[in-house]
Amino acid sequence: MDQFKIKNLKENGIKQLIFILSLFSIISLLLIILILFRESYHSIKEIGILNMISGKEWYPTDNENPSFGFFPLIYASVYISLLSLFFSLPLGLVFAIYISELASERTKSFLKTGVELISTIPSVVFGFIGVALLVPLVQKIFNLSTGYCLLTASIVLAIMVTPIIATLCEDSLRMVPINLREASTALGANKYQTIIKIVLPAASAGIFTAIILGFGRIIGETMVVLMLSGGAAMIPESVFDPVRPITSAIASEMGEAVVGSTHYSALFAMGLILFIITIIISIAAEVISRKYSFKLGKGR
Repeated sequence: MDQFKIKNLKENGIKQLIFILSLFSIISLLLIILILFRESYHSIKEIGILNMISGKEWYPTDNENPSFGFFPLIYASVYISLLSLFFSLPLGLVFAIYISELASERTKSFLKTGVELISTIPSVVFGFIGVALLVPLVQKIFNLSTGYCLLTASIVLAIMVTPIIATLCEDSLRMVPINLREASTALGANKYQTIIKIVLPAASAGIFTAIILGFGRIIGETMVVLMLSGGAAMIPESVFDPVRPITSAIASEMGEAVVGSTHYSALFAMGLILFIITIIISIAAEVISRKYSFKLGKGR
């Protein structure tokens, strides 16, 4: 009886600890939102949030006529994220299919370990590699005045996010029940037909979730775009133009902005917009995962 009471006390203690930690996470999130709103209120009141979002010029340090248009920065962030996904999604999906469906156990273990190691590399290291290798290569191949451009940043970001997309897609493919594969084979389909017509559709919800989360990971990246995108607050006409995404602008200008100034407040407003975008992305991923997920059971 005493052991039963002790067990209940332990379970209740664990539940209370989990509740406290969950509550702490919610409070932290609310405090972040509160701070962003408080610090950005000055610029929102003075300029207007719609004027900032639709403005096409970002010259906050111009003493005579400062401009606080976010549109080039938002456009650059979305452009880089979509281009990075264009590069990384096929690689990540093919890699996931190979690991889940085709590779031997020994090869699978080796490749998954390699992917996990790549995921642990700090983004600043990818930035240094891009500066040392990719920037001069892009400049030479395309005969550009500089290799610091949208394309360079997108390629490095694609390399960074490919392991994440591959891991999430592989988990989704692995959760597809083996009886679906066996039924497809029994009907005369070969392995590749089974993968394309059975496994991929069954795991589509997880794959779409991986795409959305990959997009969220890219759009929030700072160091790579700060080091490789070129830093020009302009709407790009091609992938070879330098750009300045939201994260790059915040990281490079926050230290120079005068506390309490409109510039300082506008950077917080920019962070608020980025925060809202990431929240929307996370909610979309959760909705897709719950609404369209296949009832996979325990998988293999």
